[in-house]
Amino acid sequence: MFSSMFEPLSIRMIFSIVTSFLLAMIIAPRVISNLRLRQIGQSVREEGVKEHLKKTGTPTMGGIIILIPLLVTTLLWAKLNFFVWFSVAVTVAMGLIGFFDDITKVVNARSLGLTARQKLIGQIAVGLAAALFMKLWPGLRFETAAGEAIASSAIQLPICGSFDLDWLYIPFAVFVIVGTTNAVNLTDGLDGLAAGTMAVAINPFIVISYVCGHAIFAKHLGVAFIPGVGELSVMCAAVIGGCLGFLWHNSHPAAVFMGDTGSLALGGAIGAIAMCSKTEFYLMIAGGIFVAEALSVIMQVSYFKATHGKRIFKMSPIHHHFELCGWPEEKVVIRFWTVGIMLSLVALTIFCAKLVAF
Repeated sequence: MFSSMFEPLSIRMIFSIVTSFLLAMIIAPRVISNLRLRQIGQSVREEGVKEHLKKTGTPTMGGIIILIPLLVTTLLWAKLNFFVWFSVAVTVAMGLIGFFDDITKVVNARSLGLTARQKLIGQIAVGLAAALFMKLWPGLRFETAAGEAIASSAIQLPICGSFDLDWLYIPFAVFVIVGTTNAVNLTDGLDGLAAGTMAVAINPFIVISYVCGHAIFAKHLGVAFIPGVGELSVMCAAVIGGCLGFLWHNSHPAAVFMGDTGSLALGGAIGAIAMCSKTEFYLMIAGGIFVAEALSVIMQVSYFKATHGKRIFKMSPIHHHFELCGWPEEKVVIRFWTVGIMLSLVALTIFCAKLVAF
């Protein structure tokens, strides 16, 4: 394995970004060509934004362009351990759910694939398995900066330090995985929005996983020391490289969409990485755009039902609301990226500000 030739983790992170990007750029034309040949195109809702009707037939399932480089690069450059295999497994499992959803859309020639219940059952099953593995897998080490043991069911919080949820960790972890995958999925509605936002949101976790896996840095910043979790910084880098390579073809006007194959896999990846580093709280901040997108749908649906037809937003998810307010699609995407960058910096600042009292 090449990782033995390049021992420093920082070097392998750089190679991971470059390798993933180049792989995405290499396979993208062939993937897009095959999707067109097999007529695997996007169906657009008639009741949606009218400008999007011209996107009907654009190849979808392009998440393969991200997923393949992500997996190959991670397995190539990371030193494989529980945390790497755990995150890869969650990513692949969610990607498979998305794949079947995309295939169902193509077969039925409509914008709806698997039913909401079918997708939710699959996501809960993956989340439940992930939560149980994290809590019950023997031999995992989680320590405070002072060297005291932390339960595998604990999470890291600013000021409060580690907080053990015990068996409540199971539903909490399921909520994190399911919520994150659905939130990323809802964000995938404009050219470049989901991939760009993910590339931004996962940046803090390169630092977080690196620091938590380094005994000296973890002690200096007063955060949990988790031996082996630093290898996930390689996977984070692979996500960034894959997303950048995909964005080359997904920028407006998009030549390909990631589909649920990509959005669910990416949601599973960042959710699993947050679980491994015990930083689920920071995911809510760094992924604030995803949170806002999901909340806008929940608020819209709840208000619509409560008021028998009235709406808070012109359309949800909220990126469509801004489109209908007159913002061009490119402006919505760039502004969401900008807010995402700020939120990622906030999450990283809180993590590195020695506010965690271990």
